[in-house]
Amino acid sequence: MANAELLKQQLIQKAWEDEAFKQLLLSDPNAALKDAFGIDVPANLKLKALEETDNELYLVIPQKPSNTQLKSSNLDAAEDSSW
Repeated sequence: MANAELLKQQLIQKAWEDEAFKQLLLSDPNAALKDAFGIDVPANLKLKALEETDNELYLVIPQKPSNTQLKSSNLDAAEDSSW
């Protein structure tokens, strides 16, 4: 599992277990990452956290690769995403 995917799973797990952390993650994701994991998010990077509900799901469209042809690795990454 890639480092980013592992971090994502850790963030989700912590948000499920800690309501105060979840609220901070939703309101100020940069501060939540700093407080919980000691990670400084670069100032030029905008980070958003959203909470799905029974009636609202989110589809994240990744940035288009510089090569306009989709490679199997890109498709594999898309398949690994979940709802």
